Amino acid sequence: MKRKLQENKKKGFTLVELIVVLVILAILAALLIPALTGYIDKARKKQVIAETRSCVMAAQTLGDELYGQGKKDADLNNTTNLSMADIQTLAETENAPTSVKFSNGKVSELVYTNGMTCTYKETWGAGENPSDGKYDIN
Repeated sequence: MKRKLQENKKKGFTLVELIVVLVILAILAALLIPALTGYIDKARKKQVIAETRSCVMAAQTLGDELYGQGKKDADLNNTTNLSMADIQTLAETENAPTSVKFSNGKVSELVYTNGMTCTYKETWGAGENPSDGKYDIN
C-alpha cells in the first residue's frame, strides 16, 4: 500500500516556487538592462570618435597632397579641390564629413555625423569643453 502511494506522488515545482524564480529573474533583468544600455552608448560614442579620427587623417593626407602641389589654405577649404566624398573613400567610413577647415596646411576643424555629431578641433577656445581630448560628441 505504501508503495502505491509513493508511486502516485508527482514530483515537480509548485506554482509558488515558479513565481519566485520568475520574480528573481525579473529583478536581475531590471538591474542589468540599464547597465548594458550604458555600455552600448559608450561603445557607440567611441565608434563615432574613431570614424572622425579616420576622417581627420584622410583629410590631412589629401590636404598634404594638395599642399605639396602649391595649394594654399583657401584652396584646401574649397570643396572643389578637396571633396567630402574623397575623404569618405579614403577614411572608409559610412558617411562623409559635414565640413572640413584647414589652417596652415593642417586640419583645424572637422565635423562628422553618423547618428551622433562629432567635432574635431585642433584647438578649443576658453569657454569650450571637448568631451574626449580634441573631439566633442553632441
